[in-house]
Amino acid sequence: MSRIRHSLVSKLIFVVGAVLLVSMAVWATFNIRHQRRRVMENIVASTDRLTNTVRLGTHYAMMLNSRDDITQIISNIGRQPEIENIRIYNKQGQIKFSNHTEEVEQVTNIKAEACDVCHRSQPPLERLSLDQRVRIFRSDAGYRLLGIITPINNEPGCSTGGCHFHPVDKKILGALDLVVSLADVDREIARTQRVSIGLSAFVFLVTSTIILVFLLRFVNRPIRRLIEGTDRIARGHYDGAVKVDQDDEMGQLAGAINHMSAQIDLKQTELNNQRDEYQRLFEGVPCLITVQDRDYRLLRYNRLFDDLFHPRRGDFCYAAYKGLDHKCDHCPVEKTFQDGQPHWAEESGVDKNGALKHWMVRSSPIYDETGRIVAVMEISLDITARKQLELDLEKSEQKYHAIFSNIPNPVFVLDPETLEIVDANNSVEPVYGCAPGELIGRCFLDLFADAERGDYARRMRGGQTVDRVRQRHFGGGWIIVNIRISPAEYADRQVLLVTTSDITKRLEAEQQLIQASKMATLGEMATGVAHELNQPLSVIKTVSSFFIRKLEQGGRIDAPVLDEMLRKVDGNVDRASKIINHMRQFARKSDETLERVQVNQVMENALDIFSQQLKVRGIEVARQMADGLPPIMGDCGRLEQVFINLLLNARDAIEEKAANQPGVAVDRRITLRTFRSGPQVVCQVCDTGIGLAPDLADKVFEPFFTTKEVGKGTGLGLSISYGIVKECGGAIRAVARPGTGACFEVTFPVEDAHHDGNER
Repeated sequence: MSRIRHSLVSKLIFVVGAVLLVSMAVWATFNIRHQRRRVMENIVASTDRLTNTVRLGTHYAMMLNSRDDITQIISNIGRQPEIENIRIYNKQGQIKFSNHTEEVEQVTNIKAEACDVCHRSQPPLERLSLDQRVRIFRSDAGYRLLGIITPINNEPGCSTGGCHFHPVDKKILGALDLVVSLADVDREIARTQRVSIGLSAFVFLVTSTIILVFLLRFVNRPIRRLIEGTDRIARGHYDGAVKVDQDDEMGQLAGAINHMSAQIDLKQTELNNQRDEYQRLFEGVPCLITVQDRDYRLLRYNRLFDDLFHPRRGDFCYAAYKGLDHKCDHCPVEKTFQDGQPHWAEESGVDKNGALKHWMVRSSPIYDETGRIVAVMEISLDITARKQLELDLEKSEQKYHAIFSNIPNPVFVLDPETLEIVDANNSVEPVYGCAPGELIGRCFLDLFADAERGDYARRMRGGQTVDRVRQRHFGGGWIIVNIRISPAEYADRQVLLVTTSDITKRLEAEQQLIQASKMATLGEMATGVAHELNQPLSVIKTVSSFFIRKLEQGGRIDAPVLDEMLRKVDGNVDRASKIINHMRQFARKSDETLERVQVNQVMENALDIFSQQLKVRGIEVARQMADGLPPIMGDCGRLEQVFINLLLNARDAIEEKAANQPGVAVDRRITLRTFRSGPQVVCQVCDTGIGLAPDLADKVFEPFFTTKEVGKGTGLGLSISYGIVKECGGAIRAVARPGTGACFEVTFPVEDAHHDGNER
């Protein structure tokens, strides 16, 4: 019984037999139901035809009101053996005609089975389908009866005949009820059921026998051979083949098992080789590997562990390579036994030479075939060198953090996207009047004026150097700083390292120095300015003297002459005012705002204020200025000071050359030249003076360096000019031309036409 219960063939036979049995039972059930339904439909149809025959057969007698003829017709039809009753009811439920004479004139209950078909609702139904007129019930003898009741309608002949009279408004005159016996039909149906069941049982037995033979021959026998072959493979015998002489799936399965046997033989050989290889790897891996049981005893260990600690199998791990007499306080092996998860830790111990060692320890569970943890493998990697590097790194970080915190300039660490201040050093507080902790988390742009934040945000994200920036001082007021920006990595994230230098006091000193230089320049130009003002004053004096003489003599001044003279006075007054305004503008302090300027116009302004002095000294000025030059960014007043300094130096060089060559005609000429060179505008101021030695070309821009005699120069003019040009984004250089004069070249980058913001 156990073999049968665990046999695939038995299960197949049972399942197939059950499915077949259920299928045959379902088929027989539906077949019997179909036959019964078809027989009943035929009986109902034939009974309905018989009802119509009775109704039509009595129609003529009813029209003549011949009761004897109606009775005779019903009696004759009722003699048929399958007919039980033929009754004709009037509307009051009284039996007027019947094949059983004793029923005539009896009154039935209007809710009786036959009458209830029409009288179940009020008013009674006048039209009924065949299904509604049919009823099946049982006789007193126990067999079934089929009854069909048919309404008798009021026809036109019934209301107009002379025999009797029915009102026209009466639709139904009565009903014909025909009841037939279903005893013969039920016997036929029972016989059909027995035949169907017997046929189903026969088909089931024959089919089951065929399936059984097929399964035993083509399934059971091959399966047994397959089981024997796989059992042989399980025992490690791969040389025998499973023989199944079939071309179906069983034969294919036998071929697959034979192929599997060959592959298992091949894989087993490879597995043995891999096992040997893994054993070699286990022994030769350059880290400590141990396998421990729940008592922390060593079950296995690799060669490196054996060479370092010389343990014995069964020693406790903590005693073998740490020299302890108890388990470690934080043991990853213990945790792995508890939760079955890998764990890691850092541990320290002493090797056999007494040296302190550090290990990175990783534990991993080892399961048996039931899934139970039977051991834990512990891998220890020597990280002594890394530990030493970490200590060195920690010392280095402390050193650089101390440097960062104590740098004399403020240093900010910014997020490159939001410009949020991530960190700041201690030098922030004395410069900005705010503790570093109060700035951390705020946007660096909060230190700028509101209108300037957008432009500086763009420039800072681009990593540009920003000079002379106005920033907020939290104690009140503003400071001027230079900003240096460089990308860096801070706490494993990309940041911007921003260093600021407070140049407020330096700029104040520079402004004072520049202003002093302007005053010195104005002093040197006093003679030329006096001569320049003398001309319009002379014209005004001449005109006023002429008017006085005319008035004293009582003479008359003609209108054209008066108009011309007054226009000359007005023009010369404007000229004098222009000179005075130009001097006043030059003397005032600059607000250091950069704007678009035309270099040609700046050079003309410088020459206007200095031209008379050059004329007095007999110096010619040659203009070679290109037209249509693009604008540059600069401060018009400060650039004018640069070109005035260059003109003063050119004047002094020419006069010094003339003083060194008395009696010799010296070429007294200064050349002003402008042109465009690629993305730059170039301005040159060249003279025919004593020239400049090549070794002095780079020194002339140093503060307090001068080639003039003592008392004739401060050495600040070119140094100040150099700073002004640099602040405008340009460059200045001296070109030495010994014996033929000197040339100073100033270059400025061309201003982009789309630039829409002022820069400092």
